[in-house]
Amino acid sequence: MNSRARNEAIPIYLALALILLFFALPLFWLLSLSIRTPAEILIAEVRIVPHSPTLQNFVEVLGNQQFLGYLWNGVTLSVVGAACACVAAAPASYAFSRLKFPGKTQLLFAVLGFQMISPLVIMLPLYRYMHALGLTESHLGAALVYAAVAAPIATWTLKGSFDAIPEELEEAAMIDGCTRSQAFLRITLPIGLPGLASTFILTTMLGWSQFIVPFILLSQPDMLPISVGIFNFLGAYTGSATQLVAAASVLSLLPAVVIFLFFQKFVVGALTAGALKE
Repeated sequence: MNSRARNEAIPIYLALALILLFFALPLFWLLSLSIRTPAEILIAEVRIVPHSPTLQNFVEVLGNQQFLGYLWNGVTLSVVGAACACVAAAPASYAFSRLKFPGKTQLLFAVLGFQMISPLVIMLPLYRYMHALGLTESHLGAALVYAAVAAPIATWTLKGSFDAIPEELEEAAMIDGCTRSQAFLRITLPIGLPGLASTFILTTMLGWSQFIVPFILLSQPDMLPISVGIFNFLGAYTGSATQLVAAASVLSLLPAVVIFLFFQKFVVGALTAGALKE
């Protein structure tokens, strides 16, 4: 990189550094609160690094059986919701990738438009609908809504994966006697398993961060996922529980961070698959 290009890149790097600082500072503050003693929580002085950092807050939170139940509920809802989303999105994305029908482009963008609608907008009619079906206070009902929320983005990412698979492979299978459905199940889907796995990881992470759906559909403490149940820590302890809530929040972030760090290539691949295919 020559000096001119380096000088032109400096403002870009400065802007990126400011954006990083904007999003990272709350996380640093959360981590600071999580390693404080109750006495330091009440100190008015702004200090990122506490005088007496402690891990006792994490020990106390991990020793709470209710917190472990929240974690398990969060894992269950996220995994089941992601699996259902992938099952529903796979044939839809294959149809968008391979078939030609009127309004295909408009319908594909309409699917993306549904992804942009906040669940908060539809939760009132959705709650009444789920209540009529007897699916409130049910992990199954919440997981189905998780799947419905994640299905649009899953459809788009899987379509990109199927676009990258040569159609000639399916055509050869159909010449040998396979139907379109059999070619999809026996040829395209097995080849597209990396994309399917990437989409599953991505939708699992989206489900892990879901708050509105379980907050509206679930109220029993033993059924809440970590995203909602963590607020119960405010009333589960006497006195100041800020440091415990902060520790619980840090622990709730770790699964998503670990998954992204280990599988970021798969996640990025799911989002960019087929981007260069004409």
